[in-house]
Amino acid sequence: MNITKTLDAKGLACPMPIVRTKKAIEEVNSGEVLEVVATDAGAKSDLTAWTKSSGHELLETKEEDGVYTFYVEKG
Repeated sequence: MNITKTLDAKGLACPMPIVRTKKAIEEVNSGEVLEVVATDAGAKSDLTAWTKSSGHELLETKEEDGVYTFYVEKG
C-alpha cells in the first residue's frame, strides 16, 4: 500500500480525529491513501461511517496496544 499522507490524531478525543481526517483528505488526490493514527476507540465507528457517507474507501483498520491505524483511499 502506498501511503501519500499520515495524520497523527493520537490523544485527540471525539470528534477531533474525524474533523482532522476531513481536513487532511482534502490535501491528497483521488486514489491516494491517507493513513490516520488515533487512540480514540470511537474513531473506528466514526471513520467507518464517514468513509461510507463521503465516497471514500476504508481499505484497512489495525489496532495495536490501543492505537488504531486506518487507511483511507480518497474517492
